[in-house]
Amino acid sequence: MAGHTDPDAPVHPAYETLRPVTDFASVLLCDNPGVMELDGTNSWILRAPGHDECVVVDPGPPRHKKHVKALARQPGVALVLITHRHFDHTGGIDRLYRRTGAPTRARAREFCRNAPTLRDREVIEAAGLRITVLFTPGHTGDSVSFLVEHDGRRAMITGDTILGRGTTVLDPQDGTLTDYLNSLNRLIVEGEDCVLLPAHGPDHPELIPVARFYKAHREERLDQIVAALDRLGVSASQAKPKAIVRDVYADVDKSLWPAAKMSVKAQLEYLRRHEQ
Repeated sequence: MAGHTDPDAPVHPAYETLRPVTDFASVLLCDNPGVMELDGTNSWILRAPGHDECVVVDPGPPRHKKHVKALARQPGVALVLITHRHFDHTGGIDRLYRRTGAPTRARAREFCRNAPTLRDREVIEAAGLRITVLFTPGHTGDSVSFLVEHDGRRAMITGDTILGRGTTVLDPQDGTLTDYLNSLNRLIVEGEDCVLLPAHGPDHPELIPVARFYKAHREERLDQIVAALDRLGVSASQAKPKAIVRDVYADVDKSLWPAAKMSVKAQLEYLRRHEQ
């Protein structure tokens, strides 16, 4: 486990068990595994050692009362932060708010409760920690990462921008590849000596190598799509996403093709912009 050396501590995936990752960050994994959610949604609990209050990041999906109850039982919930709009992160907002009264903050106003929206580069002092808000759109238009610092140690909560395993889907509703590549570059620049705390999958001791892998993988996929366009004899503007998925993702389990299609749509839009 990143930054945590207790040999008796639980390891990922440990459902509905508070699992320490660093001395100021623990995770509660919701039992909602799926194609998009991997093992489930990680709710992060942030607290400086010995501090009375804590910050919860992403209360999880709807209809998971047990998960929200476990979050609400954490001593001194003082603030709730949201990484992005998808329901498996925001579905528990109102239930947790009713139980704790803790203000909830997100980039999108609809997910805020008794608090203002987040601002890029805003510094939040809470639970004995310094939390810097970094806008990292791409997966969705409202995606946010949180740089958490305490006593010289650093961790980055990345939401779905970087996962603990696999790769991120770009939601074509408001996610773009241009934004996503810029966000990966931002995390590489800002993430020195950071533990990676993702919203799905296991944590990692170093953020930057994973972020660089994600960038290289996305650029490789883009090259593969360009090659597929050449094989099919169509431009990005003419291409059908489903046809590209069949070509580029032929060796991938078909159960993952709907997710791949979402990213392909975003990648084709990126290429269309560069055709002009």
